[in-house]
Amino acid sequence: MVNLAIVVLLSYIIGSIPTAIIFSKWRHGFDIRTQGSGNAGGTNVFRVLGWKSGLFVMAVDLAKGLIATSVISRLFWDPTLPFYNHTPFDDLTIIQMICGGAAIIGHVWTVFAGFKGGKGIATAAGMLLGIAPTEFIVSVLVFLIFFFAFHYVSLGSIMASIAFPLTLIIRYNILSDEIHSYKTLVFFSLGIAVFLLYSHRENIKRLIQGSEKKITSLKGKTEAAQSTADSKE
Repeated sequence: MVNLAIVVLLSYIIGSIPTAIIFSKWRHGFDIRTQGSGNAGGTNVFRVLGWKSGLFVMAVDLAKGLIATSVISRLFWDPTLPFYNHTPFDDLTIIQMICGGAAIIGHVWTVFAGFKGGKGIATAAGMLLGIAPTEFIVSVLVFLIFFFAFHYVSLGSIMASIAFPLTLIIRYNILSDEIHSYKTLVFFSLGIAVFLLYSHRENIKRLIQGSEKKITSLKGKTEAAQSTADSKE
């Protein structure tokens, strides 16, 4: 149980690193939380600072989930931990899930920024990449399809979070693919999807109301900012 406490704490700390805040202060001299939506996540960086900065922050946030899932879990995994599954692989999968979940919680409620962080999508993506790369790839494709079709990062993220457990279910139950630890993975991924939907609850409200901001330029302008700029020309 000591090892379990260690991996959870380390994963939470890794997830808590406020990438967007550090990057915006280091490269641009301001706190990203004072601009755009006020969120300390990659999407807001994308909106305010452009696609290159946004992708960099998202990549680092993704790496946090991947490190927690694929590195911390394996370095400190103790096969005597109190989980009773059929194989050691199942035990390791559970530890990976716990580490990844702790990293997501750290990203959303970071101890380094008053427990107010990002939405957790990129960090969750890193965790899922470490556990189920096939489903991760499908989710990325779903995100890209919805983003380029509708220009809402939030909508793409929401649909990608739903696509992950749905892909697992389709592969196992319809396509009859062999998936190790399927029952563990599917319930966990459903839980992650519900959590990410909850963290995007304000975005969902704005999408329904039609007030969610679109990304209309890869340089980082939202629909509203683009309209303002056009009006000045």
